[in-house]
Amino acid sequence: MKRTTLRRRVCPDVRIDWPQDLHPVLRRIYLARGVKTAQQLDHGLASLTPPQAMGGLDAAVEVLAQAIATDRRIVVAGDYDCDGATGMAVAVRGLHMLGAGNVGFVVPNRFEHGYGLSPALVASLDEPPDVLVTVDNGIASVAGVAAAHARGIRVVVTDHHLPGPQLPEADAIVNPNLPGDAFPSKALAGVGVMFYLLLALRARLERDGRFAHGERPNLASLLDLVALGTVADVVPLDRNNRVLVENGLRRIRAGRGCVGLQALIEASGRSAATLTASDMGFSIGPRLNAAGRLEDMTLGVACLLTDDAGHARELAELLSSINSERRQLQTDMVTEAERMVENADVPDATGVALYDAGWHPGVVGLVASRLKERLHRPVVAFAPSDAGSEVLRGSARSIPGFHVRDALAEVDARHPGLMGPFGGHAMAAGLSLAVDRFDAFAQAFDDVVRDRMQPEWLESVLWTDGELDAGEMTLALARDLRLAGPWGQAFPEPLFENTFECLRRRPMGSTGAHARFHLRDPRDGSLIDAVMFNVDPELPELTHVRAAYSLVVNDWQGRETPRLLLRHVEPA
Repeated sequence: MKRTTLRRRVCPDVRIDWPQDLHPVLRRIYLARGVKTAQQLDHGLASLTPPQAMGGLDAAVEVLAQAIATDRRIVVAGDYDCDGATGMAVAVRGLHMLGAGNVGFVVPNRFEHGYGLSPALVASLDEPPDVLVTVDNGIASVAGVAAAHARGIRVVVTDHHLPGPQLPEADAIVNPNLPGDAFPSKALAGVGVMFYLLLALRARLERDGRFAHGERPNLASLLDLVALGTVADVVPLDRNNRVLVENGLRRIRAGRGCVGLQALIEASGRSAATLTASDMGFSIGPRLNAAGRLEDMTLGVACLLTDDAGHARELAELLSSINSERRQLQTDMVTEAERMVENADVPDATGVALYDAGWHPGVVGLVASRLKERLHRPVVAFAPSDAGSEVLRGSARSIPGFHVRDALAEVDARHPGLMGPFGGHAMAAGLSLAVDRFDAFAQAFDDVVRDRMQPEWLESVLWTDGELDAGEMTLALARDLRLAGPWGQAFPEPLFENTFECLRRRPMGSTGAHARFHLRDPRDGSLIDAVMFNVDPELPELTHVRAAYSLVVNDWQGRETPRLLLRHVEPA
């Protein structure tokens, strides 16, 4: 079991000409996140990094411009997560806007085709297209690209994942994380890379006089989907990604999001007018991801592509139903994983590997994530790739500081042939493994993690923005914080810490896993409600607590009040 330490972010002593109406609390929050000028808070599209420095764009644009000019058939091949689904929708919509008349998409079924542009996926194409464009995958598809070329298909790879030692021999590769690529924003999600390709393609077509007698397509209309995929993929929200996400949120709040996204927002019980990046990450994204985990992401892409509001609502309800099934599966699997941890030698492992023959391969990533949070260790969870299969699919999740994809690469280097294909990035990765090699992998993974781990990385640190003064826990500040982001990975939502008297604590939710607290600020006697999700069952009843929390807006039946969302509670 991990022990959490609260630490406060340091605010550098920098003089900044802030806007006069910016709340002092927000000023210190921005300083602690590296904001050095007020201009860095400008999220206008003019602040977006231009595409010219991104490698591979010229070659990719040439392939697509030729295909559009000669009315060739283009098929977009995506990943089966939210980044891939939004990226496919952006690609199909964007290519249509730019004049492509024959554009389709194909989604790999994780149970039939495996990950990405695989030879199996290429073989499944009854009618080979002229051009295949990957989104959020392809950088590791050496065999898949070769299979496509063997069928006479040109391939444009767009991806953001780290490359392996061998690149596919595609007609063009666009990936800001290729060695030597000069594009400064390495944190783009797959959907962001596709958006940049469309920007470059529009510029090329405009130079060719394509829009001389008509209106230039407004690619900013796609930013609602770019924002969703960027947030859901949990990529770092550097300034460039914040510009993309903020402009997408503005479109949604103004009622200009695509009808499929609007339907998903309604199905999740959220309000488009006040939607936040957090809502995207915790409510909207999981509904799309559930289709790829349990069914077929074609449902999710279809929801994002339809312009029929009624059909969009039907698909959104279906996706919500699949997500409910996913939640129950996840609960059961996490319970079993926690039992393994309690009853086995897993707590002694620095790198944890878990496997159960009854687990669902589409949910193991969520199990790994939950166990990683509980243990504060890198975790890999495995399930059979399909019923009765001797091949396991694994998902790895890591902790800050430890690069899990590099760790898997070292396992592969030390034990050639032990693992099947793998890929990913610092915090998450995927791999395959023969079932009879699980024990050997578990030991090899733990050995590598022990060798690469720094002791300070094993300490779970929760960074806060310090205390709020008495009287600052107001609805006005909660509203300011909600709109001041977008908050996310590497630009975290503000987290405060204070000591409270705990007047009452009640279980919440159907299983009682959550709790509602009634707190009093001892400094001025003010009362405030708080909630906490997934409460540690070992947390005792406390009369005085030290809490780390977010100040949020609670909207109940049209009435807004401030509320604390507790992230950590300990005895005061």
